[in-house]
Order: sequence, then structure tokens, then C-alpha cells
Amino acid sequence: MWKDIVRDVLKEHKGKIIGAFLGLVISLMILFLGFFRAVFIIMCVLIGYFIGNRIDKKEDIKELLEKFLPPGSD
Repeated sequence: MWKDIVRDVLKEHKGKIIGAFLGLVISLMILFLGFFRAVFIIMCVLIGYFIGNRIDKKEDIKELLEKFLPPGSD
């Protein structure tokens, strides 16, 4: 019975639950680490997610890096 209730709640309110959990994690990071350290960690996680998402989609990472980083001198 409880499994069905939990499954239904997760199915209907997945985004709200994830958002609330992320809000809790971010607020705890700010409390324990400070604002700028928390922002730095969040930015690193988002960059890692973005790159990982590109890898999962089989996109060329070299092209992505060349778009954002200046070309090196050869």
C-alpha cells in the first residue's frame, strides 16, 4: 500500500520533489560553505553535467571546447 502511494506521489510530483531537494542541498551548502564557495561548486557541477550530456549525445567535445576556449599557438 505505501509503495503504491509513494510511487503515485513521485510520478505526479517528481519535479516538485527534485526542486525541493535541490533547494535544501543548496541552502545547506550556503550555510556550511558560504555563498561564493557554494556558487563555485554549483557552477562546476553544471559545467560537468553540460559536458557529460554532450558526451552522452555523442557530440564532439573538441568542437565544443574550441568554441569556448581560444585557439592555442602552434
